[in-house]
Amino acid sequence: MSTDINASLAEPSDEDKAAIAAIPQRIVAAWEKYDADAFAEVFTPEGTLILPGVFEQGREAIRAFVAAAWDGPFKGTRVTGAPVSIRFAGPEAGIVITQGGILNPGADELTPERSVNASWVVVKREGQWYLGAYQNTPRFA
Repeated sequence: MSTDINASLAEPSDEDKAAIAAIPQRIVAAWEKYDADAFAEVFTPEGTLILPGVFEQGREAIRAFVAAAWDGPFKGTRVTGAPVSIRFAGPEAGIVITQGGILNPGADELTPERSVNASWVVVKREGQWYLGAYQNTPRFA
């Protein structure tokens, strides 16, 4: 007996599609305000943040990391990005792929060394979408 796993997946609602697409913008908005609490709240309680040379797990570790980064190497920066792919892995899980990066202070365009491709694993919990894992890698070597 064979089963088509896609046959059991209902088409995601327009509301879910919009909520997943908005997750990167929630990060952008938190970054604009340098609000580490709002940034961390986008993640699940056990969420993971992976950047080149960085691995943080859990909201408190993520919050502490971005707060320190905004006082250090990311001081005065902004972040930008746009989804290039959004897909669902089930009714309560999805994957967003974005291209973007960190804008240097006063800049309106990304530099090659601050441009990234990113993977966002999103999950729905208690009716709301959260970021379960985020990972990025430089776009240009």
